[in-house]
Amino acid sequence: MSENNSNCKQEEVEIVRIDNVDGFPEWLDKNQLAVFLHESLKPYEDSMEDIQKGLDYSLSEKKGEGGFVLVCRMGGNVLGSVVMLKTGMSGYIPENILLFVAVSPDARGRGLGGQIIRRAISECEGDVKLHVEYDNPAKRLYERIGFTSKYAEMRYVK
Repeated sequence: MSENNSNCKQEEVEIVRIDNVDGFPEWLDKNQLAVFLHESLKPYEDSMEDIQKGLDYSLSEKKGEGGFVLVCRMGGNVLGSVVMLKTGMSGYIPENILLFVAVSPDARGRGLGGQIIRRAISECEGDVKLHVEYDNPAKRLYERIGFTSKYAEMRYVK
């Protein structure tokens, strides 16, 4: 785990990187982070079970799994987080998936989401993909950062 300070519109924020389950700072645990993600992703949130699975995968040290989590806080409050997964692939499937991007509703509009996404991109190797619903306002942020829509995702659900 590494800690670095960054500026978010002239306010001091702390961004902490978590690489494994033992890397959580004393002020946060995995369950608290899962609750933060669930609440802050609304109305586009995944189930708590799926959020826990995503965190477990990103913090796993098993071959073919892994990634990292960035958590942003200011004044003792968690304001945002991203969860990045390694895919173990490259080329037709990017090396990384930006699984969750969450900013607390009361911290939105201050550039924090863009700051932690850019930081996550700079800290991973290879290309990055993400999934976003067409009507999610965050889609515009992702496009400003440089994400493009290459394919339409289609799923067959059994």
